[in-house]
Amino acid sequence: MNKETIYDNRILLVDDNEELRSMLKKALNKEGYERVDTVGDCRGALRALEQGRPDFIILDINLPDGDGFSLMKRIREREDCGDIPVLFLSARDKDADRLTGLGLGADDYMVKPFLKKELLLRMQAILKRSYTYGREEKAPENRTFVLGDRVVDLDAATVTHGDDIESLTVKELRILETLLASRGKIVTFDNLCKAVWDAQYYTYENTVMVHMRRLREKVEEDPSNPRWIVTQRGIGYKLNTEEAVRKSESRK
Repeated sequence: MNKETIYDNRILLVDDNEELRSMLKKALNKEGYERVDTVGDCRGALRALEQGRPDFIILDINLPDGDGFSLMKRIREREDCGDIPVLFLSARDKDADRLTGLGLGADDYMVKPFLKKELLLRMQAILKRSYTYGREEKAPENRTFVLGDRVVDLDAATVTHGDDIESLTVKELRILETLLASRGKIVTFDNLCKAVWDAQYYTYENTVMVHMRRLREKVEEDPSNPRWIVTQRGIGYKLNTEEAVRKSESRK
């Protein structure tokens, strides 16, 4: 989606703490985000989605009428909301909660208490990766390739396997684009994190593992023994594309 500036995005904040909602809305407005909606429960969040698709969601986990994980699943099930970037903001700091949130397709997870500036910077990084601003650049002509019996379409952000079509999340798409750009060469952990999360690997190690596991489930016949996205122990990842590119060219 093309927008003039990053501040044109509509933000939806879901948190049961009224004081925090007010504080964050003021901080976002001061930063330049004028379209900020705030709600205190799951019911209000679903009503907000009916009124219009937000471009970014900040989501608490502990809500009075449910939990953020279940709400996240409902958001992802909506045809018009499946690719909305989501940042979990929660007091729950256990690794299991963080991995659950990221495993559901969230783009980031922050623990309360937090620094407002860090939240704004993480938001900005996600929004810059998720949308284009100003004049949209022309996409490369060939953005479809084959991995075994699966067809990956980067423009449509889909993986097709027979009659089944699975959607790629924003992060999964960016990972594939980054690996594909190296054409079979190793992409180091640090370089991958810099390209996808604009962060260093040691702070995003668990995040990378969760997204890589989910991506392999979509593109690999046997995700536990990956053939296409392979780990180079202690170095990084490599996308094996030699056979894939040859098959893709033979289909033209």
